[in-house]
Amino acid sequence: MTPTATPALLLDEMFAPALATALRAQGHDVRSIAERVDMRAMTDPDVFAWVLAAPCWLLTENVKDFRPLLLQALQTGTATPEGFGLLFTSSRAFPRSRANPGPLIDALHVWLSAGLPAAPIVEDWLTAPASAVAT
Repeated sequence: MTPTATPALLLDEMFAPALATALRAQGHDVRSIAERVDMRAMTDPDVFAWVLAAPCWLLTENVKDFRPLLLQALQTGTATPEGFGLLFTSSRAFPRSRANPGPLIDALHVWLSAGLPAAPIVEDWLTAPASAVAT
């Protein structure tokens, strides 16, 4: 199966709203928890439920808390809507820096531009674009 429509993306609270702004300027549907007063105090299960209902993908470094929520939803059959998933990354792969957010923005732009991962994928890891790795 090939990727489909462009995914919507929610940035977890650890990511600066400037990332969402930069990606929206590139034409992507990106929201940030840090920009939304109504979402800032949400627990991880509440964020997961919101992402599932939207549906959209969640960019997070919090594998420890969100992966078990995903596995539980898969076991109960609730993690099925097209357009839903978890996109994991780490501060090791993409150090969070207000001074240089470019590598993370570039990687997200490439990931978002590629379209939704083919079903049944509901989990993915963000990697540096091939052009960035080669340099």
